[in-house]
Amino acid sequence: MRDFITRFAPSPTGQLHLGHAYSALIVFEAARKAGGRFLLRIEDIDTIRCSPEFEVGIFEDLDWLGLEWEEPVRRQSEHFDDYFAVIDALATRSLVYRCFKTRKEVMEEIGRAPHHPGEGPDGIIYPGPSEPMSIDEDAARIAAGDPFAWRLSMQAVEEALGDLSHLTFTEIGAGPNGETGECVIQPDFIGDVILARKDIGTSYHIAVTLDDALQDISHVIRGQDLFFATSLHRILQELLDLPVPVYQHHELMTGEDGERFTKRDKSETLASLRESGVKAADIREQFGINW
Repeated sequence: MRDFITRFAPSPTGQLHLGHAYSALIVFEAARKAGGRFLLRIEDIDTIRCSPEFEVGIFEDLDWLGLEWEEPVRRQSEHFDDYFAVIDALATRSLVYRCFKTRKEVMEEIGRAPHHPGEGPDGIIYPGPSEPMSIDEDAARIAAGDPFAWRLSMQAVEEALGDLSHLTFTEIGAGPNGETGECVIQPDFIGDVILARKDIGTSYHIAVTLDDALQDISHVIRGQDLFFATSLHRILQELLDLPVPVYQHHELMTGEDGERFTKRDKSETLASLRESGVKAADIREQFGINW
């Protein structure tokens, strides 16, 4: 049986708020009750929006909440070579392709389709080009330095893996529609999703899937908003021969207006609550966690 190892993985693009506190405490409490390990990961692949100031704030907030984590902390910005290697491996197997279309061009192409493809974890699903780009045009666009995105080819995935209904994951929480237990992935919600961009070289999906494997994460505990992304992560695990963790998706904290907390909600940031006199014990008690 695998050791219980889980993680809290915020992005330093703003201050942590009550929703983050809820998630962090759930993850920490799960590790504590299991006698397992709690890791902190800084997901900072977006080097433009992420800042050291917000990273320092994350450490201060989590320490204030009473959480302890192992050192060293993995920072994704220090491991781009790991993610580049994954894209290279997928490209070598023709599982990804360069897409030079702008977002506007993609939306126009989708608009011309006879049936609307619906929406998935990353917004409107892109079913892929009607015809693949020729090798000569691809080479010419690369030579010209045109921006592009690496997209997963679902057609190539199905050719490589066959019927995807054999791919499942164990959910011990609940998806947004009550999904729990042994869940079959939902590839129809994926499409030819972007896995990397020329200017960044990776995406959340590549980085989080690889990091969970490299850090031996046994239990991924995160919000229900990421439930449908699990289908994509499960496909990547199969393609890359990575272990499959147990998943637990928890409900999302909302304010009095019923809307999710965001990093724009300055009044609900942990820093502002702390400055107003709120105690960490009050936050823990609010979420039913008492030590």
